[in-house]
Amino acid sequence: MNDADLLPCLVLTGPTASGKSAAALAMAARWPLEIVSMDSALVYRGMDIGTAKPTPDERAAVPHHLIDVVDPLHAYSAAQFAQDARALILDIRSRGHVPLLVGGTLLYLRALLQGLDDMPPADAGVRDQLEREASRLGWPALHQRLAEVDPATAARLPPGDSQRIQRALEVFEISGRPLSSFHGVRTAARARLAEGALLSLEPTDRAWLHERIARRFDAMLEQGFLDEVHALRARGDLHADLPSMRCVGYRQAWETLDAHGGHLDTKALASLRERGIFATRQLAKRQLTWLRGMPERELIPCDAPDAVASVIDRCARLIEALP
Repeated sequence: MNDADLLPCLVLTGPTASGKSAAALAMAARWPLEIVSMDSALVYRGMDIGTAKPTPDERAAVPHHLIDVVDPLHAYSAAQFAQDARALILDIRSRGHVPLLVGGTLLYLRALLQGLDDMPPADAGVRDQLEREASRLGWPALHQRLAEVDPATAARLPPGDSQRIQRALEVFEISGRPLSSFHGVRTAARARLAEGALLSLEPTDRAWLHERIARRFDAMLEQGFLDEVHALRARGDLHADLPSMRCVGYRQAWETLDAHGGHLDTKALASLRERGIFATRQLAKRQLTWLRGMPERELIPCDAPDAVASVIDRCARLIEALP
């Protein structure tokens, strides 16, 4: 694809718990759709409850892609998503079906449409070295080192943000250049959406979304979320700093279990619930902030009683016009 290419797909996005999956399934009941997940947590196998992954029945009713594609031990990047999604969109369209990208990982969407900063790839050896140094010195010490070689990046990262501090130091070790120097240098892989093809479900009342988030977290706990996290911990090869275990909900559960020796009493469980809900609200806030920077989106109030009907109405003319 080149810069002028039009992606023959629709995108349905919005903050977590805004009703994207339900709207997508309603669309699939009306048109021959295939759903391409645009969610950085759904890519991981064995992480079903805490990611609100579509059920087996839902996945049988309509084809879903980019779900369960990697083990939690490994990473899945925005660049990989852009490559995979681009191939899937063309493949789905070649079958006469409608590709519908659904999810709230806006970095994935940006990678697909705008490309990414052209930074060096990960280096396992450098990362292992930084991990060992962090174990000996602590991440605040590595943050101070980062401030000496890349003050611009260090200024925007808290001293405890191990994942991003590690990546920034890794880039410097590999290239000899600060991470901040790569910003704005984009890869050539760019594309565009048809006018109106980016639909965003967003609340007019933030309290409505907060209530949905709390109900969903409670449902996850009732469905066995902690058992799922126990099973992941029991593998023995996963740890809290992996991208998979930094997903909202999993991170809070892992840290709470660590703090209480792997067993939670009523008070600890209540603390986990409070922290998990708060972290999910913060995720939604970041997503909404990112969405406000996308004026081309077609905004649909997700707290309106006719939200799903509005999505279907908007999509009718778009689907007919897809190349």
